[in-house]
Amino acid sequence: MLVSRRKLKADISAAFPSLSADELSELIPNKEELNVVKIYAHKGEAVTVYVLHKNPLFFELEKRLYPTVYVLWRYPNLLPTFRTWPPVLEKLIGGADLMLPGVVVPSSGLPDVKQGDCCAVTVVSNGAPVALGTAAVSSAEMYSLGMKGRGLCVLHTYMDYLWAFGDKSGPPSLPDAESEGQEVDEVEDDVNEKEEDDVVEKCVEEQESSGESAMNQTCSGVEELSLAEKEEEKDEKGSEKEEENQDDQKTPQEIMDALLLRCFLHALKSKVKKSELPLLTSTFLRIHMFSCCPSGKQLDIKKSSYKKLSKFLQVMQQQHHLVRVKELTKGVESIVEVDWKNPELRSFSIPEETDVEAAVVQDGGEGEIMYHPPEITTLYSVPARLEPLFLDANKRKGTTLHAAEVRSIITEYVKKNELVDENNKNYVTINPTLCDCLLEKSEYQEVQSLKWDDLFSRTMGRMQESYQVVFPGQASIIKKGHIEPIDISVASRGSNKKVTLIKNLEVYGLDPAVVATALQHRVQASSVLHQIPGAKDKVLVQIQGNQIHQVGNLLLDHYQIPRKYIQGLDKAPKSGKKK
Repeated sequence: MLVSRRKLKADISAAFPSLSADELSELIPNKEELNVVKIYAHKGEAVTVYVLHKNPLFFELEKRLYPTVYVLWRYPNLLPTFRTWPPVLEKLIGGADLMLPGVVVPSSGLPDVKQGDCCAVTVVSNGAPVALGTAAVSSAEMYSLGMKGRGLCVLHTYMDYLWAFGDKSGPPSLPDAESEGQEVDEVEDDVNEKEEDDVVEKCVEEQESSGESAMNQTCSGVEELSLAEKEEEKDEKGSEKEEENQDDQKTPQEIMDALLLRCFLHALKSKVKKSELPLLTSTFLRIHMFSCCPSGKQLDIKKSSYKKLSKFLQVMQQQHHLVRVKELTKGVESIVEVDWKNPELRSFSIPEETDVEAAVVQDGGEGEIMYHPPEITTLYSVPARLEPLFLDANKRKGTTLHAAEVRSIITEYVKKNELVDENNKNYVTINPTLCDCLLEKSEYQEVQSLKWDDLFSRTMGRMQESYQVVFPGQASIIKKGHIEPIDISVASRGSNKKVTLIKNLEVYGLDPAVVATALQHRVQASSVLHQIPGAKDKVLVQIQGNQIHQVGNLLLDHYQIPRKYIQGLDKAPKSGKKK
């Protein structure tokens, strides 16, 4: 969706008057495509994001504009800035607000801010902002409170999902005005390290003690914008109440660490079989660990202390001695060995709640996990041009609908406005609204009515398509555009050798390694996995010979993938020809 540059520039200029006209033109160039994206935060708030060159520049929450870290890295002095210690940043990324004990007060004093003012956060030794939020209280009140309590209600941080929406670049190294020119010796460094540890402990205590009510009082209803999905808190009965009480005493990071370990042990003990090794680490997380997550909770490795799957598995290997991880292909790690006799693994009790859909079964001797294809649904988004047709159904611009809903709303609109042709009920009379929405300019004087099917096809043809994917036991995923089909192609290797290439298996929840093994058994030919250049966590399966017939049979009959989601079946060798 495109946006008016003039209006956006005026809004930005009003919100951030320190930006010059040249800086505004540099931020919002006239000839570059600027897009606006509607997203929703974890508590349901609608957030408008303005995107240039695939990087989010500003976001609008409750009719107020805020810059992202990508803008603040270019204009670090755009907002009043509070400094904190690097360990505190980890807490902010984990979803915490900036507590006053974590603020490093410079010799010149705190910046002069009022309650609700937009402020940036930097860490000691680097002037590049890493978070932003609104002041919970004024700077005068911060002093009067003895630098205790909540300082900033954090809305956005480096490493959150809004940052990940962009190019995922890191903060630049910018001079820190307070630290510049100061020489710090080793003794002072030791003191600073101890001070950092003390500050982090105080921040955690403050965060826990202040509670929900304090946030509501000081933040004036501004809720934290965390674009990562948050763990839903559910009231549970019986023994689970004790777990909740223990969780209340832990930080969000510690809770996520414990959940990761629990799902890891559960997956090893009940999901993974020796015959499946080596197993891609990304597949292990997506297929096995996610299915072991208790209902009402959600795994998010970025909210753990590990931040990355590779670091978590490194700890499982080096400290817990549970698995051995190896890079079998450049840049692609796999679990190659599991210590099934490990005391920690043997003593782990599998929770009663199990995912029936992912139960391990033997199938044709291939030792695969029972696979259920995802449910894929095409959705349609209401564009501005067609909004008048959907207003009676209270569906505004950007609303996503199923095809049946679109047909139902259009049918209701036609009946309500008495547009069914009296002489032939297969036709619909075109009124001015339908004319503006569905006809080309050249048709305005010529087309007086449309068949029902033509009416529906024109309506959906002018709506933006997206698709919804639902895997068994997982939350639905909605993405714009068309779903990528599983692509099967044949390539030449050497003078007269053919190989079959298969990609996009991951889109449909299929493990490339498992598919490659199944094909090996079926056609008795060697197969290899290749990392696809420029595509993170996507693997290409290569198998000797033109095996399109066998690949098609495996996908269509065994995995039950609908034919319309498989591309390249027409390249199979004709019968009687050499493969």
